[in-house]
Amino acid sequence: MDTLALALAPAVIASIALQQLIELADPFLETWLKRYKKPILSAVSLVLALALCLGFGFRMLTPLGMVRSDALDILVTSLFIAGGVKGFNDLLKWVGYSKEARKAALAPDQAQRV
Repeated sequence: MDTLALALAPAVIASIALQQLIELADPFLETWLKRYKKPILSAVSLVLALALCLGFGFRMLTPLGMVRSDALDILVTSLFIAGGVKGFNDLLKWVGYSKEARKAALAPDQAQRV
C-alpha cells in the first residue's frame, strides 16, 4: 500500500468516526441547544480532534513533507479531523490535482508509464 495512504489513514478514520459521533449526539442536543448547537458541536469536535492528535500522535503535514512546526501540524490535523468527511474529500482532490500537474510536466513517454 502507498506510504502516504498509510500515513494519512489514522487521521481519516478518526475524522469519519468523530463525524459519526457528533451526528449521533446531534438529535439529543437539538432540544437543549437549539440556537447554539452548531458552534458548540464545532468546538466539541475541535477539542476532541486535538485530544486525538495529541494522544495518538496523528500528523498529516509530516507525511506530505510540509512540516514547519509540530504545533502547526497538530492544528492542521485537528482541523482536518474536526471537519469530518468534507476534509477528506478536499484532500483527495488536492492529491489528484497535484498528481495530474506532475504528470503534465513529464515528457509524453514518461507520462504514459505513470
